[in-house]
Amino acid sequence: MLRKLVMGIALTFVFIGAVDGFAQGKFSGYMFGDLYYVASNHDASIEDRNGFWFRRIYFTYDHTLSEEFSTRFRLEMNSDGNFTGTNNLQPYVKDAYLMWTRSGHSVILGMSPTPTFEYLEGFWGYRAVEKTPADLYRFASSRDLGAAVKGSLGNKKNVKYHFMFGNGASTSGSDGNEGKKVMLALAYEFSKNFFVEAYGDWEERPGPTNRYSAQGVVGYKNEKLRVGAQLLHQTREGALADLNLQIASGFVVVQANEKLSGFLRYDRLFDPIPDGPSVAFLPFSNAAKANFILAGLDYAPIPQVHFMPNIEYTFYSETDGLSPDADFIPRLTFNYIWK
Repeated sequence: MLRKLVMGIALTFVFIGAVDGFAQGKFSGYMFGDLYYVASNHDASIEDRNGFWFRRIYFTYDHTLSEEFSTRFRLEMNSDGNFTGTNNLQPYVKDAYLMWTRSGHSVILGMSPTPTFEYLEGFWGYRAVEKTPADLYRFASSRDLGAAVKGSLGNKKNVKYHFMFGNGASTSGSDGNEGKKVMLALAYEFSKNFFVEAYGDWEERPGPTNRYSAQGVVGYKNEKLRVGAQLLHQTREGALADLNLQIASGFVVVQANEKLSGFLRYDRLFDPIPDGPSVAFLPFSNAAKANFILAGLDYAPIPQVHFMPNIEYTFYSETDGLSPDADFIPRLTFNYIWK
């Protein structure tokens, strides 16, 4: 039934795009996955697991309705990411929004990217290799259903803002709780090379379990180098005591030439991550503080195709004289785009 529905939607868009007066539609796709090997892991049950998988497949339709109105519909499919799943790739709605734009400001209604790490993810530039920290460690979601406004301020348009009022329910497409989530990101671009960003959110959850997040990001880039650093804090209220979590992260990307780049990233988790074991494709122990290292190369024979050999290595701090075994996953990541 789901496959028929997806095919029906796709054929409808094709028909609409062919009608005179609706010729501003565009299809695009974005796909990435890995050949992976779990060389070692704190969870012995997944050691020596290996194979191919798609981590993400995007199928997107963008349509320009007028000079001021546009819309996007995107389906996403991904593997289970738990090293044992056998389910087929299942599509679900990733984006579905209407956007009104005027004088550099946009109002967005529907399911759209959240302000949490949209700016940082674009600057990091290697989502196909790994998520940014707030996303990876399950502090926040990349999407929400609600209303947003974003744009640029100042004579030089160097102040970027993104505000969103959403359900706090990610891509579920429904609102089953009384609470809501408020998010705001502000970025200041000192020049085309250097920026800082501040972010904060408040999420009302059932009972005494509200969450508050704050994040600071700084980045610098030139033609051959890209460097970024981030500090992230989240408070999770509890019935007995609040849980305070902090993460620091930094990365560097060096471009050797137009086809070859190298990247290195380090994340320091100052607290055990409660949701660590459920992180898809890269489960973490929730019993100890952790250090995560990502290193790799990016070879792009053409701009739309990337082959990226990389390693992900996590080692843990001692707790009462013991520490979980280190996680080590070498991968060959592939990424291709069509539009």
